[in-house]
Amino acid sequence: MSARPDAAAIIAQTKARRRRARIYQILGVAVLAAAVAGYWVWQGKKKSGQGVHFITAAVQLGDLQETVTATGTLKGLDSVDVGAQISGKISKLYVDFNDHVTAGQVIAEIDPVQLQSRVDQSNAQVRAADASLTLARATATQNAAQLARSLDLSQKGLISSKDLDTARGDADRAAASVNSAVAQATLARASLKDAQTSLSYAVIRSPIDGIVLARLVEAGQTVAATMSSPVLFTIARDLTQLRLYVDIDEADVGKVKEGQAASFLVDAWSDHRFVSKVVSVHNLPTAGQTVVTYQAVLSVDNTDMLLRPGMTATATITTAQRKGVLLVPNAALRFTPPAAAKSAAGPSLPFINGPGMRGPGGREKSPPKTGLTDSQGVVYVLNGTRPKRTIVEIAGTDGEKTEVKGGIAAGTQVITDSEQKKAE
Repeated sequence: MSARPDAAAIIAQTKARRRRARIYQILGVAVLAAAVAGYWVWQGKKKSGQGVHFITAAVQLGDLQETVTATGTLKGLDSVDVGAQISGKISKLYVDFNDHVTAGQVIAEIDPVQLQSRVDQSNAQVRAADASLTLARATATQNAAQLARSLDLSQKGLISSKDLDTARGDADRAAASVNSAVAQATLARASLKDAQTSLSYAVIRSPIDGIVLARLVEAGQTVAATMSSPVLFTIARDLTQLRLYVDIDEADVGKVKEGQAASFLVDAWSDHRFVSKVVSVHNLPTAGQTVVTYQAVLSVDNTDMLLRPGMTATATITTAQRKGVLLVPNAALRFTPPAAAKSAAGPSLPFINGPGMRGPGGREKSPPKTGLTDSQGVVYVLNGTRPKRTIVEIAGTDGEKTEVKGGIAAGTQVITDSEQKKAE
């Protein structure tokens, strides 16, 4: 006969299993809580090892040179376009590119056959007009003599008044014929002079001493001088002296004056800076799509013949120069402290005199109003390990450094940049 299980023993075993399960649950929750707590502690230590490293530069005494930069094109001192005043076929060319020419030198010829025919025709018309004038004068002389005899006979009553009137009319007509013949002779001579002038235009001469920059025609080519004179050559007077024409932005034109020193670079000689000077600043504006510019002219000494007309140049004009002034890097004027620079102890420790200041109760104040004028700027200096906002009086700049006239002393370290650092 088998023994039946004791009911009390079964109940005791069940209670024991339940106690073990509860213990396991409590242990699991404790382990999870410990893991979460460890994670947050690790994150806190990680954050406490982070910070902001500030890069600084010293305020120094030095020389400041204010400049204006502009681009433009080199041109000859006096460039002349030589054209044709008459139409015709180019029969001869005497010069080519880069040839030196003198004033009055023949550089090309237009076929003169038709022009010579006009001259010959005009000469014949002049001779015919002279002959007509001679005939008219002889007739006038004869009629004048006849009128004198008729007047004498009329006084003696030997001829009628009708015959006298006829003689007087013949004399007047003869005199008028002389005047007409004189006019015709003058017109014929004018036509001859015009034909001779046109013939002279067939020989094209250089108007100046210089060098041929461009030849735009070929021998045998026909040119038509109808509405405008066709350009055959471009001649520059002297390539040892050039002009640089640059476009000055309207924001800078007030700084550019005649006589200011300048320099420029060209792509052909990128390692050589050429010296020049402002000759004039034009008042006529040039309006672009978005900007208005004014043309300035710079003198260029090209004795070495390194430069050529048409080269593009980038000019730097010195508009002001001051020595021994207080200079601050432009990067310091552009610097703004990052939010990451707040203390690792918590957001309740902001910049000194900076945005994010907290008042009583931990409430954040509004950032202070700057109220800066056009002659003021803001730099940040280190007060311990934190940036401190400082207002300075600024003047001119050369693009890298700015002159300051007050608000800071020489040798002060100003912040120019910042970077995040991490604990190793």
